[in-house]
Amino acid sequence: MSDENTGSTGEVQLDNGVFRATKWTIEPDGVIPMHKHEYEYVVVPMVTDTMVVKNSDGTQINAELEAGISYTRAAGAEHEVSNPGGTADVVFVEIERL
Repeated sequence: MSDENTGSTGEVQLDNGVFRATKWTIEPDGVIPMHKHEYEYVVVPMVTDTMVVKNSDGTQINAELEAGISYTRAAGAEHEVSNPGGTADVVFVEIERL
């Protein structure tokens, strides 16, 4: 999955019907457009950096990523993820429990 207009790409690395692992890359000033997570998921940052998360309710947070330090989110999360003013790609692996 890639969209040159958004500056983000998603590469499915594994999908065995139980788990799906997708490597996401967000280029500087790129964005993963608003989307809803149908499954519970784990994020494994590959870089130490900051990304901006805009939630569907209008709230926004700066998500501080630390390479190799994973976190989880519940199914139903709906947000846009971006790298505004970044100087390098934000890269993480998202692992969904299908």
